[in-house]
Amino acid sequence: MPSSFYYLPEMLLAEGRAHTGLGLLVNEVGLVDGLAAAESVPPGTKLIRLPGKALLPGLANVHSHTFQRLFRGRAEGRAVGGDTFWTWREQMYRAAAFVSPDDLYDVARATFLEMVCAGITVVGEFHYLHRDPKGQAYSDPNLLSDQVIAAARSVGLRICLLRTAYFRDGFEQAPHPGQRRFYETPEQYLRSLEELAAKHIGTENVSVGAAPHSIRAVPLEQLKEIAGAARSLWNMPLHMHISEQLGENAACQAEYGATPVTLIAEHGILSPKTTLVHAIHLTEEEFQAIAASGVTICSCPTTERNLGDGIFPADVAARMEIPVAFGTDSQAQIDILEDARQMEYHLRLRDQRRGILDAISGGSNESSIEGLLYHSASANGYAALGLAGGTLAPGEPADFFTVDLNDASILGLDAESLAAQAVFSLAKSAVRDVAVQGRLILENGRHTQAGEIRSRYRHVQKKYQEYSG
Repeated sequence: MPSSFYYLPEMLLAEGRAHTGLGLLVNEVGLVDGLAAAESVPPGTKLIRLPGKALLPGLANVHSHTFQRLFRGRAEGRAVGGDTFWTWREQMYRAAAFVSPDDLYDVARATFLEMVCAGITVVGEFHYLHRDPKGQAYSDPNLLSDQVIAAARSVGLRICLLRTAYFRDGFEQAPHPGQRRFYETPEQYLRSLEELAAKHIGTENVSVGAAPHSIRAVPLEQLKEIAGAARSLWNMPLHMHISEQLGENAACQAEYGATPVTLIAEHGILSPKTTLVHAIHLTEEEFQAIAASGVTICSCPTTERNLGDGIFPADVAARMEIPVAFGTDSQAQIDILEDARQMEYHLRLRDQRRGILDAISGGSNESSIEGLLYHSASANGYAALGLAGGTLAPGEPADFFTVDLNDASILGLDAESLAAQAVFSLAKSAVRDVAVQGRLILENGRHTQAGEIRSRYRHVQKKYQEYSG
């Protein structure tokens, strides 16, 4: 067995720069040893040539609900009297009520396979299905969490299972029957989170995080308890939805006398381990509190435009040097680079001018718009999940993907334009190979389990169509 591997593409993007004439040297445990010319590779190294390909750091999908892939394209503007985020939730509840543990596994595998084929190497799965369809506890309260983890491991994808707390329907509201699979008591949640983390502490490419769903689903006192435990007992990442809808801000103001970010900032919940998902409707003062606390924001542009949530003010975040990552959220699309480019494009539509983020970064080679967006799509996402990675620096896991330089979407690119074309032009059709921990899980566009995964997903999809009418 070789002690190391040497991947030799035509060009590669590593540590924020494009290189030619160099390959990626990976040691036997799948960590990056560095960049090297072919003639300097140590004896016994396995050479893997990647002709006609560019190699790039793996992409991080920080916020995912895999089961929502089940109703993609089936909840588009059909509600009587108008369609909103709140009517879309009824479609989501139908899918949540449908999936059995086996169905969840099959849907997650298909969703994760699609992620791999888009160059994604790590996913943060914001998982809130815990109980059976009647709302009863399984004998193992982590059964469904483990099904999702098993699906990721089957496909080869690195996963951070963000086990989600969900205690109520909303601000001062009674439980909603569509959420009966989400609910646990605070005590049950904390116990199950601790057990899940302990179970997977040694599982390769698996980690666990805490995810109080939102301030509308987790009252303040319970939110403080979860945040305190995540930080002081387990040192794990804490993720939560926040300020996705203006209605959420108004309801929080009515119950607590403050909007969500102001409220949690006042109660010490913000920290460098915290990731706030969406964070669209914030004041300047709330952005300042986020910046001062070292918090990451996870933006989900393809879902936010699908749901009509609003435009994330990425220019404000960039000006305050708030790290931003991306998530595919509802799986309306699975394409992190599309999320990256749309974050800038939404600002262009809003302001009717171009290069909004470039103007803030100054347009230098070190902080160019493409550099900023690619860093958000990779390294910032890894950090938000409590992981090293995303730049292919020495000591990082060798998580990467390759693209076909003859793909029509990037035909004619050179090393100088590699990052810019990856961010603004690259189509998923260009992705050819994907490696996690230095091991190829996709080779020349082929995954060894793809046929079985797709067949089983089609079977579940057919059952769901019959179920939903």
